[in-house]
Amino acid sequence: MDAIVPILVQLVAGAVGGNLAGAIKNLSLGTTGNTIAGGIGGLILSQLLPMLTGGGVDSALNGIVGQLIGGGAGGAVLTAVVGLIKNSMSKA
Repeated sequence: MDAIVPILVQLVAGAVGGNLAGAIKNLSLGTTGNTIAGGIGGLILSQLLPMLTGGGVDSALNGIVGQLIGGGAGGAVLTAVVGLIKNSMSKA
């Protein structure tokens, strides 16, 4: 049960980050698309963040703060990238 809480935090933070990034008109995938892309991006970056920071250099990044930061940032980045790709393909 303890292993599911960090994953849920990462998914929710990613969904919030994705919806914030989707608030930019040219990047929006719709509410559902922003939430899904954000959740996936949040989960991925939050899992990679400890490896990118040296595996525990900063203990705060391994806790809930790191999961919130990684989740939000990952969600925003993935949503923005997918939104840019979608918009560039629709113009072609």
